[in-house]
Order: sequence, then structure tokens, then C-alpha cells
Amino acid sequence: MIIGELINSSRKAMRTLIETWDDAAVAEVAKLQADSGADYIDINCGSFTTDEPKRLAWLAETVRQSVELPLCIDTPNVEALKAALPLVGEKQAMINSITAEKERFASILPLVCEYKTKVIALCMSDEGIPVGVEGRIKVADKLIADLTAAGVKIDDIYIDPLVQPLATTNEGALPLLNAVIAINDKYPQVHCVCGLSNISFGLPKRKLINRTFLVQAAFAGIDSFILDPTDKQLMGALFAGEALLGHDPFCGRYLMQYRKGLFNE
Repeated sequence: MIIGELINSSRKAMRTLIETWDDAAVAEVAKLQADSGADYIDINCGSFTTDEPKRLAWLAETVRQSVELPLCIDTPNVEALKAALPLVGEKQAMINSITAEKERFASILPLVCEYKTKVIALCMSDEGIPVGVEGRIKVADKLIADLTAAGVKIDDIYIDPLVQPLATTNEGALPLLNAVIAINDKYPQVHCVCGLSNISFGLPKRKLINRTFLVQAAFAGIDSFILDPTDKQLMGALFAGEALLGHDPFCGRYLMQYRKGLFNE
């Protein structure tokens, strides 16, 4: 599953559009991502700390009216979630995100249950972000147990083991990839997701690293990505990788995207 990442106020150009309430331009970005293969549209205006609920509600309504795709509501702010969720329409929304931190889990879980959303669950607890494989698995165990005990469908849970920037670790992506393999083996009905571009933060030629990591992550078992669907080379790597992994019978999706011109420079 592809979650389009472009409507995020951390991006300078998008921050300007949100700041000026430019609904036509925001709608065009949503349409571009939908046309490029996104399955969900992520919306985030966390940079606007003073009026985030109002702006997130505006984004939800603007994007919902411009595309038929479901929304991924990206905020830890409960008041912002409460403002945006009633505007997502009939399609099942996603909340990005919940963690195993007691206060955050307790505040966001009721909204997941009330609106019956999918939910991205970060492998983060009150002790912080686990460094190794076992720590990530331990937090994932707790999140899955607590979410399913509250009535969340296991197929609606998307575990994010949290990508550590390659520039900050000598272990590379291996702890995350090995954690994904273990989580998928233990919970085959649970999904794994990651914010793809986090891996390349602080390094040159970021798109090269992102494309390479995408194929490795898909092989490990990550089946959902938050990424830029307008990056043709990245999407090409995704569809080629899916075909090579046997996830695309008779290369149907690969050939369809080729005929649509996805791989044209």
C-alpha cells in the first residue's frame, strides 16, 4: 500500500500552501499523488502548533473533495484528530500514529475504535525508541496485544518499526529489516509500514538510497510505504521489486504501469 507523503507542512512548499489556505493548489497535489499510484493520502500540518486542529480539518475536507482516496490523518494531537476525523468521508481512514507510550495510547485509542480506522503503531514506548531487533519486537508485541484487546481488527494494524537514518548508525538498515521479518513471522495478519525517506536523512543522493532500501524492505516483508508516489524511478523500483518477489502474478501491475508511461523519463 502506498501512502502519499507530499501534503506535509514540514515541506517548505507545502507549508506555504497550508499557511495561505490555498485549497486549489493542495487539491492539485492530492490529485497528482492519486494519479501516480497512491492508495492513501497522508495529511499533516504539525508545523502549525497554534491552530493545527482548524488547519487539519481544512486539509481533510479539501483533499476528500478533490480525490476519491481515503485519508491518513497524520498527527499525535488528539484535538486535531477530533477535528479532522468527522470529515474523512465514507472510506476507511488511517490514523498516523499511536505508540506504546501510556498517555498517547490512552488518548488516541478511543478515536481508533470510534471511527474504526486503520492505525499506524510506532515501536516506541515510554522508554523511547528501541535500538535493536528484540526491543522493537517487544514493543510490537505490546501494541498488537493492547490494540486487539480493545477490538481493533488485526488486519487494520500497521506496525512501524521506525527507520533509523543511515547516517546515524553503523548497523545500516539491518535491525529494522530483521525486526520486520520476525514480526511478520509471528503475526502474519499484521502489516508493516515505514516512512521510506527517513533512511536517507542527512546523506547525499537520497533518492538512490531510498530506491535501494525500498526493494530491501519489500523483501523483508514491509507491505506499506509512506513515500513520494510522483517519483517515477522510485515507483518503478517498487513495481519491479514486487514482480521479482512473486507478488505480481504474470507481472500484471508492472506491465500496466509500463503501458501508462510510469517508467518513461
